[in-house]
Amino acid sequence: MLQIKLAKREKYIVIISVSILVLFLIANFLVLPFFKAKDRLKKGIVAKDAEMTEIATLGTVYKEYQKSAEEISRAMARRGKGFTLMAYLDNAAGDTDLKDFIKNVNPSPLKGTGAFKESDVEIKLEGINPSQMVKFLYRIEKPDDLIFIKRISVTDNKKQEGYLDLTIQVMTYE
Repeated sequence: MLQIKLAKREKYIVIISVSILVLFLIANFLVLPFFKAKDRLKKGIVAKDAEMTEIATLGTVYKEYQKSAEEISRAMARRGKGFTLMAYLDNAAGDTDLKDFIKNVNPSPLKGTGAFKESDVEIKLEGINPSQMVKFLYRIEKPDDLIFIKRISVTDNKKQEGYLDLTIQVMTYE
């Protein structure tokens, strides 16, 4: 075996150097990986907790959408199977004695995907007085039946003073 004769001072230097090297190796390969893994696990737990919170929030939103869809389905069922927005507006104009004032009725194609599609009809009335307009507006908008006025335009009638021209875009779901 190799025998190296070292002075007492050199032996202390070698022992201290080897001790420092051993401590460095222990710290580098045992202690630091443990703390890094612990930090990584903590960050993973925080991330998963945030995901769980988001999932719970999305679940609540989904339940609200589901409830709204059920309400829409019930409202559509109350209207009956043969319901069309055109026929509804025609009946409303007849009930308020405004059929003769209808200048134009313009249905739009159904919009949207999924179970419910948006149906729009634009109707133009000319030469009506303000009280007729109010009666007609009151008659056509029925939120409980999912019939809404989407857009309205009121202008003075150019032919008769004190009378109005009314353009309404009415929408519903089918």
